[in-house]
Amino acid sequence: MSVETIAEYQLTNEDDLAIAALLKRCFRTDFGGRSFFQTRHSWRHLRRHGGRIIAHLAVQLRAVRLGEELVTIAGVADVATDPAHRGQGHAAALLQAALATAQASPARHVLLFGTARLYPAAGFRPVGNLLTYLDMTGARTGALCRDKAEAHLQVLDLGREPWDETRPLDLLGGLF
Repeated sequence: MSVETIAEYQLTNEDDLAIAALLKRCFRTDFGGRSFFQTRHSWRHLRRHGGRIIAHLAVQLRAVRLGEELVTIAGVADVATDPAHRGQGHAAALLQAALATAQASPARHVLLFGTARLYPAAGFRPVGNLLTYLDMTGARTGALCRDKAEAHLQVLDLGREPWDETRPLDLLGGLF
């Protein structure tokens, strides 16, 4: 089974609806019928079985502020595998495809919010930066939030420069 990489602007309406349905089956969070949580992504990775999307991972390429420095990152989001197809390595394959695509991008690091075992296995490590982000629950602009990013924020360095978790991280927008 292969992994498809699709730029956001190339996503068909049919695939957009199928991803929204998959996310609804996989998450308790209400995505509001959207194929994304808060904002659209830069690209997506998909796996299909019998023409049906059974696994999905999205990536958002964006600039964030780490201390006083503006840094380009790839933010992994909306990782989902249909419950009937879990435990077969689909998410791990999507993650490897995303990392390869991110490696070829201007991103210096890959960030994600998650606790699944596949993330440390791929080289991610938890970081505890002081985090600033815009609450966009329900795809509406909300409050500016500041808190300590507990173990759910994880980072993978793409180059030789290590992530500095002592500096505050401003996502310059909502979570991805």
